[in-house]
Amino acid sequence: MKIFDNRVQKIKYEVLRELARHTWNGEDAFTAFNAIASSIIKKGEPPMRCCIYKDRAIIADRMRVGLGKCLDSKGIIQVVTIACDECPQSGHSVTDMCRGCIAKSCKENCPVDAIFIDEKKKAHIDKEKCIECGKCAEMCQYNAITNLRRPCEKACPTNAVSADEEGAASIDREKCIACGECVWKCPFGAIQDISSIVDVVNELRDENNKVYAIIAPSIVTQFSQARFAQVITGIKELGFVDVVEAAIGADIAAREDAEELAEKGFLTSSCCSAFVEYINVYFPELKDKVSTAPSPMAITGKLIREEHPDAKVVFIGPCISKKYEVYKEGVREYVDYVITFEELQAMFDARDIDLASLEMTDIQGGSFYGRGFPISGGVTKAVEEVIKELDLGIEFKPIVCDGIKECKVALTKAKIGKLDANFIEGMACKGGCICGNGTLINKKAAAKVVDKYSNNAEKKTII
Repeated sequence: MKIFDNRVQKIKYEVLRELARHTWNGEDAFTAFNAIASSIIKKGEPPMRCCIYKDRAIIADRMRVGLGKCLDSKGIIQVVTIACDECPQSGHSVTDMCRGCIAKSCKENCPVDAIFIDEKKKAHIDKEKCIECGKCAEMCQYNAITNLRRPCEKACPTNAVSADEEGAASIDREKCIACGECVWKCPFGAIQDISSIVDVVNELRDENNKVYAIIAPSIVTQFSQARFAQVITGIKELGFVDVVEAAIGADIAAREDAEELAEKGFLTSSCCSAFVEYINVYFPELKDKVSTAPSPMAITGKLIREEHPDAKVVFIGPCISKKYEVYKEGVREYVDYVITFEELQAMFDARDIDLASLEMTDIQGGSFYGRGFPISGGVTKAVEEVIKELDLGIEFKPIVCDGIKECKVALTKAKIGKLDANFIEGMACKGGCICGNGTLINKKAAAKVVDKYSNNAEKKTII
């Protein structure tokens, strides 16, 4: 059964699994480096890079990130520099498709004279002169000039990733919105999110702790080797005293959104932390238009803390940006740690928990609408339902933005007063949270799975 989308994910998971296993056994995981590296990079197997020693050195840096140690002491997304395989420098280049034509339209239309012709009549680009305007590619009739972009750069919706002086990836923290797209798209696994897996395991090992798990609704799209009710049992087998649906917080957030919209007349959603950070960084003029409702994660964490002040709270979800959100004021007071579905799988396997063999544990709390939050458009449906249930008497004109590109268009129009809508639902991940960058596998049928889960909710209304 397919659990991971690619081998990079599998290696990342293996490191996390071994860190969790050694921690559960009461060992200092990093001092067990040789044992962990040897179990993942086995002697005699073909190396992934130049040699087994580099492969194992990369495992050491992956462990450091897995232990929650930041390589540059900034941000929750880190570049494992030694793993960055020096992808070709981004920019325009002439391919072998160049026919050495007579027209030389590329050269004739270059505004900085960066095109030169060799003795075989083939075109080349002088990178010292090139300004990457793309005019040459536009004019070439053979499509012989391409604009190559490194996967991490291409994935980043805010152009926060670039190559440093040594050719390795570098993240501009001022531009980064912690969406995690670069983590998901790097084919060498050279960009990773820091992990709290060791801290969470240590909290669970302490018998004096009461550790609660908040689960994102999109969890139903993962762990296809078992039933959802068995996954809940598995989480409790890890030592969590209870499992709570984030959908409860989603219901509350939807109500607060609807009431605030009725008061202000215009609002953007606040459940996606990467979308909120995008507004903070790139559209600061609209900060006051962001819903003041905390995210479902934060609301649910607050509910747990109010009932159990000494509880430790762990959010389990599909989202890397939640690891950034947990450090923010108004969130860190209620949620201690965030782990992804990748990390949860590693914890299950570190304890040799076979989900398919477990008993069923039913869980209820969130409504049909709260459970639908992770699908693009789900927040809008929930807010619309609250407006109807409370009879707020306002015209609801929403726009659903699926991915940062669509968010940019809507926010730009809103900034200049040209948006024909009074509510913006913004999701950084295209498709919504079901396609988050902390998932095990990005299922095409995920929306249908969440719909089924939503329909199984006992509550069919929000209020």
